Amino acid sequence: MTAFVMYEKTNRTAVITIDNPPLNVLSRQVQTELREIMKTLKNDSEVGCVVLKTAGSKVFIAGADIKEFPAMIGDENMHAKVMEMHGLLMEIEQLAKPTIAVLDGLTLGGGCELALAFDIRIAEEQAMIGFPEVKLGIFPGAGGTQRLPRLVGNAKAKEMMYTGEPIPAEKAEQIGLVNDVVKKGMGYERAMELAGQIADKSNQSLSRIKQAVDEGTETNLAAGIDLEAALFEEIFQTKDAKEGVEAFINKRIPAFTHS
Repeated sequence: MTAFVMYEKTNRTAVITIDNPPLNVLSRQVQTELREIMKTLKNDSEVGCVVLKTAGSKVFIAGADIKEFPAMIGDENMHAKVMEMHGLLMEIEQLAKPTIAVLDGLTLGGGCELALAFDIRIAEEQAMIGFPEVKLGIFPGAGGTQRLPRLVGNAKAKEMMYTGEPIPAEKAEQIGLVNDVVKKGMGYERAMELAGQIADKSNQSLSRIKQAVDEGTETNLAAGIDLEAALFEEIFQTKDAKEGVEAFINKRIPAFTHS
């Protein structure tokens, strides 16, 4: 069976590539392969950052595999199967490493939902991003109705999902859906540049930053401050904190354990 998802490691960055022509749809096989790779990277101390890209230059991911949808109608096990996709996206979102997605073309439906599970999104100028599910008489069912409002606000999220119309990369940046917009063909380069600024940092520090932001913003400010304080206390007990402080005082480059 041909593999649709591959990864390679370079300079402490794992680069995942989805190659499922012609539209890189998130078929069940793609989901399974991506899930296995994420499990591998979770425990790989040699990886400090994860970058996701797809093959081709016109489509990032056009969504789920609609050819699989008819079998879902009337399926008594549909809820469990839907939760498998949710489980995959939660694994990505909760990965204790920074993650970056490169949107270099059409980013629709499930493709956008996958991108939302990543920490940072870099879009090329030609990218179009949206949720067209309403045009099929359904709605985003892989976290879109939950992650998108948390990122861009309820009103903008509803507008995108109600109309089903995609928005250009520039507009996506304006509403906070993507972090940066670059010229065509430059998305991967920008992502790797950013990954290079991240991957050599302490995993102990990076993972706690991610936890503090993700979990803290899901609660009230007081509870978020308590979480931050607890994680701040934890980080000072690590070898990396000791090394980082000593390196600064002695004016040298820190050698983190990356454990």
